[in-house]
Amino acid sequence: MPADGEVGALDAIATTRSIHRYKSDPIPDDDLGRILWSATRGPSGSNSQPFRFVVLRDGPRAAKAKGLLGDAFRRSWAEKSGSEGWKKGSGAKPDSRKARTARAMQRFVDRFEEIPVVVLVCALRYRPPHPYEGASIYPACQNLLLAARALGYGGTIAIWHVACETPLRELLEIPEDVFIAATIPLGVPEGRHGPLRRRPVRDLVYDDAWQGEATWISDEPDARLSSPGSLSHTRYRDSSSD
Repeated sequence: MPADGEVGALDAIATTRSIHRYKSDPIPDDDLGRILWSATRGPSGSNSQPFRFVVLRDGPRAAKAKGLLGDAFRRSWAEKSGSEGWKKGSGAKPDSRKARTARAMQRFVDRFEEIPVVVLVCALRYRPPHPYEGASIYPACQNLLLAARALGYGGTIAIWHVACETPLRELLEIPEDVFIAATIPLGVPEGRHGPLRRRPVRDLVYDDAWQGEATWISDEPDARLSSPGSLSHTRYRDSSSD
């Protein structure tokens, strides 16, 4: 376990950032086991527990799989950064939040194969695909990330494996009827976790009806607030990337 030790549940929720820079340190088996055990405590519909976790570390298949994923992540980031204009506007200013985030993302994809642990979160499908099947999978992903944070590690959740899904399935012998729901890299952060930037809580919580003002709720005193923004504008906003 890294030197900063464990943190409490509420602190972990408030400070678990998406980590994209990792040290080369491996995650000890005991810590990785606790992280994955915590993931398996996630809730699922009818307690069906469809989640399965394929852990890629330093085995021969893992190295090849990380290579496939690294190529897919680099292609996906190149497409995303170009289509969303990450080098335009404030992104052209090296010290802007947008430019710093873009550099971190580029470093993340360029060094993907060096990440100590990559977890493919999969789901056994016991009925045809449907829009809500993630409800039994993604709580386990959040458990995984919170447990990693509690033990001093970090990770992020991504779906860019879709750009190499066919060869990845073949390499790892993942059946066609298994849903690959997420890719979660894990490691010791080079940076740090810390308070997240989020919209004011009253922008997000309604009372009694849609957009009903929840006067009884307020942000924590040390909350870091981001611009409210708009869901109709899908391009990058400089307010936050946490």
